[in-house]
Amino acid sequence: MRGLAVLMLLAGAVMPALAQTEAGDPAAGLRLASAWCANCHRVAPAGPGPASDGAPAFAAVAQMPSTTSMALRAFLQTPHPSMPDYRLSREQIDDVVAYLLSLRR
Repeated sequence: MRGLAVLMLLAGAVMPALAQTEAGDPAAGLRLASAWCANCHRVAPAGPGPASDGAPAFAAVAQMPSTTSMALRAFLQTPHPSMPDYRLSREQIDDVVAYLLSLRR
């Protein structure tokens, strides 16, 4: 009986974590990034790149060990002098983050 109770407690703790999914639509994120980010970044791995090498390719950003959903959200919500100050909605941020994370190998 005790084993069943422990199993139920463990299942109750694990199930919510398994139910959590990353928000956002990667296809919508690609469309948004292609419209707003492609002037400076290579947005798609096989796509055309910008005229300069000043901004990293999205695929390179995705491969960085520090690239997490939380880090990307914080970055996209903070103005940076070298980037245009796009004011993305929460849904747009979700989509761009989902796209960037989809580029991981």
